[in-house]
Amino acid sequence: MFPQPLIVVHDVQSTSAWYQAVLGFTSGHGGSDYEQLMSEGRMVMQLHRWGADEHPHLGRPELLPHGNGVVLWFLSSEVEHAYARASEAGAEVLEPIAINPNANHLEFWVRDPNGYIVVVAGHYGEHGAYAANGG
Repeated sequence: MFPQPLIVVHDVQSTSAWYQAVLGFTSGHGGSDYEQLMSEGRMVMQLHRWGADEHPHLGRPELLPHGNGVVLWFLSSEVEHAYARASEAGAEVLEPIAINPNANHLEFWVRDPNGYIVVVAGHYGEHGAYAANGG
C-alpha cells in the first residue's frame, strides 16, 4: 500500500504549478477540478477543487486553517537540490534545511499557497553520510 494524499484547494491549476515549481512534481492529469501530481513516474499527491464534485467528506472551505494537524511529508534522496529549487521558486520557508538530530537526516519545511505544511526529508540516519561529505 502506498499513500497518495489528496488535498482540497481553491485553485487546482495554480496549486499544481506551485508543487511543480517547488518540489519538481509533474502533472499526471491536469484540469481545473482535479490533478494528479507525479514524481519519478508514480502519483504522489492529488489536488481537488473545493465543491467540484459531490464528495461530502472533503471538508468545508470556510473552516480554517486547512490541513491543521496534517503535514505533507515527502522522502527525497536529493534534499539539498529540492531546497534550492524551493528557495528559487520563492516558497515560504518555515524551517530552512538542517539536520534533524532525532531522525539524523536533512529536512526543510515550507508552507504551500493554501496553508498546508510541506516537509521534504532525507532518509532516516543519513546524517553520517552528509557530514562526511562536508555538510
